[in-house]
Amino acid sequence: MLQETAFENTKAQVKPLTGADLLLQALEKENVEFIFGYPGGAVLPIYDRIYDSKIFHVLPRHEQGGIHAAEGYARISGKPGVVIATSGPGATNIVTGLADAMMDSLPLVVFTGQVATGVIGTDAFQEADILGITTPITKYNCQVRNLEDIPRIIKEAFYIATSGRPGPILIDIPKDIAATISDVPAEQDIELPGYQPKTQPNYLQIRKLTEAVSAAKKPVILAGAGVNFAKASAELLEYAEQQQIPVVHTLLGLGGFPADNKLFVGMGGMHGCYAANMALYEADLLINVGARFDDRLTGNLVHFAPNAIKAHIDIDPAEIGKIIPTKIPIVADAKEALTMLIKQKGLQSDHKEWLEKIENWKNEYPYYYKESDLLKPQQVLEMLFEKTKGEAIVTTDVGQHQMWAAQYYHFKESNRWVTSGGLGTMGFGLPSSIGAQLADPKATVLAISGDGGFQMCSQELALIRELNLPIKIIIFNNRALGMVRQWQEIFYESRFSHSKESYQPSFVALAEAYGIKGYQITSVDEAANILDEVLAIREPVLLDFRIDPDENVYPMIAPGKGLHEMVGMKP
Repeated sequence: MLQETAFENTKAQVKPLTGADLLLQALEKENVEFIFGYPGGAVLPIYDRIYDSKIFHVLPRHEQGGIHAAEGYARISGKPGVVIATSGPGATNIVTGLADAMMDSLPLVVFTGQVATGVIGTDAFQEADILGITTPITKYNCQVRNLEDIPRIIKEAFYIATSGRPGPILIDIPKDIAATISDVPAEQDIELPGYQPKTQPNYLQIRKLTEAVSAAKKPVILAGAGVNFAKASAELLEYAEQQQIPVVHTLLGLGGFPADNKLFVGMGGMHGCYAANMALYEADLLINVGARFDDRLTGNLVHFAPNAIKAHIDIDPAEIGKIIPTKIPIVADAKEALTMLIKQKGLQSDHKEWLEKIENWKNEYPYYYKESDLLKPQQVLEMLFEKTKGEAIVTTDVGQHQMWAAQYYHFKESNRWVTSGGLGTMGFGLPSSIGAQLADPKATVLAISGDGGFQMCSQELALIRELNLPIKIIIFNNRALGMVRQWQEIFYESRFSHSKESYQPSFVALAEAYGIKGYQITSVDEAANILDEVLAIREPVLLDFRIDPDENVYPMIAPGKGLHEMVGMKP
């Protein structure tokens, strides 16, 4: 009788598990460090369990800020950023971040709350068809209908987000499913028969590329973000040096090849350097490693590497041949393909004359700007690069400052550059710096924005102060939407339709209202002194640089023009 009573007491102490419990347990098994989330009615059962969770919860001041912070974390750590938003407006507020992550191949696992299953489809309070809304902008999405499926669905979500070409996953969880009690399910295996990403290259295609390299006189490697995602920087460096092939980077690929290496040419594309664009234009062999030939890189396709044999190494078969006809397609992980290429060695052709020509282009047409009494953004970036020794993590918003940062901050290693490429999302820079700093707490993080983009997510200053993150917030303030103003000046006869700000707040006062020290800077001398001061301390600081309001980003390739038709080079 005593034994039965003891058994009943033990049984009574077993805590029943809800759907929310299963969710948190699954996240802990995936070794999730941070949840970027904003509570609301449909996710209250989940938040009740987060209250006792060991996972650190990060509370943004807007859901868009939360998902951009998760993107920054994913970009620097290589791990999936985990996001939670409530139903309806909470879910729709993360749509921009999902589209951004999809375009730039960032791994996210996003959970949205949903109204109870009994009222789905009735236009219930805060209901939105988030699956229908996000199907085109997620790698995979689903709605949980059976409580016991939660562990398997989450395990599959993390696998899909990080394997093959990375991307965002969305899981919609009705409120009643999260609150329902269930027995502990048995461990479930992943079952994805239709999803088998290919990582190993075809040997015959590798041999074709090796032979093409041996025959080429003007080869160029175009390195994209796929090099960084595959952790293939060391292999890219070894292969380029083995074959003496110059390397051009895409915007998102910066850092995948050290900028101080003699084989690094520069960034290509609309605001890329003259040498990089001319190298692409005159190449007889173009080896694309992990880039997707987007329009800002290629310019007019008729003039894109017109005389080159095109080889394309990409883990996503849908990208090969999508934009540019490809003679040597290699569907594979960049690291695996480069490793196999290195082992081939091949008969190296003489590229000395080609490398000398590229070096002459670099010397004759470098990036340049005209100094004046007004503060130039390029001067600030040169100082930031020098004072941080090129070792900082740089996050940016979108616009002129983004291009100047890409041009003048010379990245020597991967996972130091966080920017919105494909979608071009204003408001990205400040919140993404939060995730980047959490991913690498010891790093110096520079959050660079324009005055326009900064105001789109400035409320995240509260989170920076709350967590006391030592982010250095750099605002290039020209009192305008700079890139829009530049285009209106060049292409619309200087008809500045709503691109110049008639009013803006004091950013220094705004920062101080959040408990963050702020400085307004108008000269080079001020900039040098204040940067020395603020870079030496481990606390957040906002720097409002009042730059030349008429400064434009050059070189530039106009719409419809080829890579060889740049304007704004050094005279």
